[in-house]
Amino acid sequence: MFIVSRCLIGINCKYDGGNNVKPDVVRFCEEHSCVSVCPEAQGGLKSPREPAEQVDGRVIDKSGKDVTEFFQRGAEEALRLAMDTAERKGEVIEGAILKAYSPSCGCGYIYDGTFTGRRVSGNGIFTKMLKDMGIPVATENNFKEVFVRK
Repeated sequence: MFIVSRCLIGINCKYDGGNNVKPDVVRFCEEHSCVSVCPEAQGGLKSPREPAEQVDGRVIDKSGKDVTEFFQRGAEEALRLAMDTAERKGEVIEGAILKAYSPSCGCGYIYDGTFTGRRVSGNGIFTKMLKDMGIPVATENNFKEVFVRK
C-alpha cells in the first residue's frame, strides 16, 4: 500500500483552496492500493489558509504565526490513518508519494521560509516521520523512478 498526498489526486486541501492534481499519480492510485492523506488538513488547518514554510525547524505562516503544532499533529494523524488502513487491509506500507517542497510533505527540498519560491535542502515534517520509520518517500516529480517497476 502507498500513502499519497490528497492534493495530488485532486482533493482541494491546498493552502489556497485548490489542489495539485497530477494525472500520473491518479493513474498510479488506480493501479495500486493507496491511502490518501493531508497532514495539514488532518492537523486542523482549514483551506484556504495562509501559506506556510519551514524556518529553523518551525513552520511559520506568511503573517509570522507559528503553526508547527498543527503540522506536527497532522503528521501524526496522517501516519495513524495510514497505519490503521494498512493493518485493516492486511497490507504493508511500501512507500509514499507526497507533494514536493511542502512544509509537510517535501522530500529532499522544501521552500526556504522567504515565500519567494526558493528551495533549500530538507524534508517536510510528515516526510521526516516516514523516513525515520524506514518508509521510502518520493514526490510527484520522481515517484515513477522510485516506485514503478518496469
